[in-house]
Amino acid sequence: MVVPHLTTNQGCLLNPLYQNKKMKKESSSVSMLFMIMGVLFCVCLILANILGTKQIALGSISVTGGLLVFPISYIINDCVSEVWGFRRARFLIWLGFIMNFFFVAVGALCDFIPAAPYWQNHEGFHAIFGLAPRIACASFLAFLCGSFMNAYVMSRMKIRDQGHRFTVRAVWSSVLGESIDSLIFFPLAFYGIIPTSELPWLMLWQVVLKTGYEIIVLPLTVRVVKYVKQVEGVDVYDEHVSYNVFKVFSI
Repeated sequence: MVVPHLTTNQGCLLNPLYQNKKMKKESSSVSMLFMIMGVLFCVCLILANILGTKQIALGSISVTGGLLVFPISYIINDCVSEVWGFRRARFLIWLGFIMNFFFVAVGALCDFIPAAPYWQNHEGFHAIFGLAPRIACASFLAFLCGSFMNAYVMSRMKIRDQGHRFTVRAVWSSVLGESIDSLIFFPLAFYGIIPTSELPWLMLWQVVLKTGYEIIVLPLTVRVVKYVKQVEGVDVYDEHVSYNVFKVFSI
């Protein structure tokens, strides 16, 4: 009897174990649009650190330059949570955290290494990359807590609203996320440095301005979400998802 010859691919397709692994790999793959959002998310977080070294004036209000880009990270968080669900948002938040930590750590290392004798720009470099450990830790902790709160609220409200009222949950998730971020960052970073009576006002203005920023661009956010859903053919509802923030690779 002649045994039919099987090519390598055919043999693999007949192997149930291979099929299971292949299906698992496909289910955990990410699309080009998700990757683009991930890159933009990380860039915005890193830019927020650099721009945050400058104080800018918006009329009579003084804020950090990071306000120009940091709210974009919450907009991307909203888009990812709405389209791909909490698991992908969780992965993106940790990815952004790691990339931001890497940037800050390498910048601090370079700032610590003695400068060449002929180089005269150490003070300017230190002003940008010499982030105090206290401020860095406060920033990292505030980012994680605020971002996860934003993704969690988006996820739960989507289930409650059965996919309707995206604009409402985008605004409320941002308000709660930004509030948690400010409540953690400012006391940890500036208590004892800035007068205690000024801290609540700083936190309030940060939340108001960042949320206002997101409301202004909300029509664009809605268009992006609709486009991504249409192109990806995906609209995830987190009905049985684990909200354990440490299940990083469960995407």
